[in-house]
Amino acid sequence: MVRGKTQMKRIENETSRQVTFSKRRNGLLKKAFELSVLCDAEVALIIFSTRGKLYEFSSSSVNKIVERYQRKVKDLHSLNTKQIQENTQVKEGDDINITKKLEQLEVSKRKLLGDGLDSCPIEELQQIENQLERSLTKVRARKNQLFREQIEKLKEQEKCLLEENRKLKEKWLEQQRSLSKQGVLLVGERRPAVEEEEEEEEEEEEVVETELELFIGLPERRMP
Repeated sequence: MVRGKTQMKRIENETSRQVTFSKRRNGLLKKAFELSVLCDAEVALIIFSTRGKLYEFSSSSVNKIVERYQRKVKDLHSLNTKQIQENTQVKEGDDINITKKLEQLEVSKRKLLGDGLDSCPIEELQQIENQLERSLTKVRARKNQLFREQIEKLKEQEKCLLEENRKLKEKWLEQQRSLSKQGVLLVGERRPAVEEEEEEEEEEEEVVETELELFIGLPERRMP
């Protein structure tokens, strides 16, 4: 049968726990011995059972290995402490440098704004003036660039509006021609002057014809 995986928790049964301890203790001692022989390593193994019984293995001497371990731990602790101190000093030095740089930047900023110039020599004043002129040139160049971009954008908008206006005008003219073909006049549209004159002449002819028709024939006799 396949051996199941052992759960890594305390064995509750005392007898099973003691059997497992004996087996794994012997296996651990065997592995320590093999490691010391095969790899020429200095190994020390100390085991205390639940009942306080001591089991140990050492490739040379347990006391010597323990002393060596303590010296190594002490050296590592000293080394770590030294590294921590060095890192702290470096950090403090960086903080001081950053503080100095910030102070220098603040002084330069005040001078660029025109403050604290009384103690500046002519050479430094000339440098400040040159720096301001270079900054002003860059500011003007950026401003002109933004103006050009805005003008190009407005031109594009103008083109779009003109195109839209042209399309609306063509649509309106097309509707007007369509209505004119159907004999319908748009509201507010004036009729041509020639058509108005022709209509007035036709009305005068009708009036003349009407008057002539009234006088044709014998006069009516009137009763005395």
